[in-house]
Amino acid sequence: MKRSGFTMIELIFVIVILGILAAVAVPKLSATRDDAKIAKGAAAVSTAVTDMGAYYTAQGSFGTVGDMTNVSFVTTSNGTTDASATDLNGSATVYFNDSTNTSCLSFTASATDGNLTVSSESNSTAECRGINAATKDLAIVHQFGGSSVKW
Repeated sequence: MKRSGFTMIELIFVIVILGILAAVAVPKLSATRDDAKIAKGAAAVSTAVTDMGAYYTAQGSFGTVGDMTNVSFVTTSNGTTDASATDLNGSATVYFNDSTNTSCLSFTASATDGNLTVSSESNSTAECRGINAATKDLAIVHQFGGSSVKW
């Protein structure tokens, strides 16, 4: 009677090969996850600037964060308090956080001239650094009203 099956050496080789494949694949997967979080954050920042500008142009003033955009903001740097009820019609500042509640960008509205200032926050997370790099063109003073608007 002939026995069929795998020898112990063959099984060890398979386990070693699977270990090598796992060691190569896991870092690639985590980098892909970080890239996705950065892309999501950068898209949210771009959407927020566009939404706030459209709201100001249509209404002639800033409103509450919740009325202007669906993007989540917080009231304090590195905070967790939702800013959707914060009225930007004065001179208020709201913060955009990454997935670890670290503030990446601040948004300061000036109702008197229709300016929205987007500024990078000092931060240490890789996600925030990526979001700041991806949105560096948006980190300026956006003029939505006032005498600087040309028709």
